[in-house]
Amino acid sequence: MLTPERPAVDALLTRVASGDRAAFADLYDALAPQANGVACTVLRDRTLAEEVVQEVFIEVWRTAPRYDAGRGGARGWVLRLTRLRAIDRLRSHLATLDRDDREAALQRVASPLSVEDEVVRDIDGAHVRDALDALGEPHRTAVRLAFFAGLTHSELAAATGVPLGTAKTRVRDGLRKLRAVIGTGEPASRPTPGKEGTRGTH
Repeated sequence: MLTPERPAVDALLTRVASGDRAAFADLYDALAPQANGVACTVLRDRTLAEEVVQEVFIEVWRTAPRYDAGRGGARGWVLRLTRLRAIDRLRSHLATLDRDDREAALQRVASPLSVEDEVVRDIDGAHVRDALDALGEPHRTAVRLAFFAGLTHSELAAATGVPLGTAKTRVRDGLRKLRAVIGTGEPASRPTPGKEGTRGTH
């Protein structure tokens, strides 16, 4: 459903595409707080998130003429750019950390969403976040790392210390449960210990 401010934001981006600096300032004021929330969701680091947002809006200024309104609203486009840029930054940041720090960083990404994440409700939807919270472990962590942090199956397996097949199974089963919860509104069943099988079987 279109929100009342969407046409105004779309119009601002159209003006930015023609080189209107005043429109760019207005667009930044309108979207930067939410973009920062998206970046914080992925990075869990305010400083890195702010850097990502600055980079994203530089990219918006440069690429606005190529924006295709037929593929979605300006808000969604900017926030998708932000999420992709934040995922790239997270991967680069993790590569510089030792094992203990890397695991701590991944745990922050996988932890329950904070108050800061309320700003991204337009993307994720409260019902999706509630469904994620209802999944239980290990599926909740697998889905969050795969989709909020953008880790590949191989990266997820390495980060959580399980075989690649197990990581894939956790994501697949987590998504299946997530769809069921979103579709029915019923709580997800808690995983039964040992139900997933031994570490080397998936």
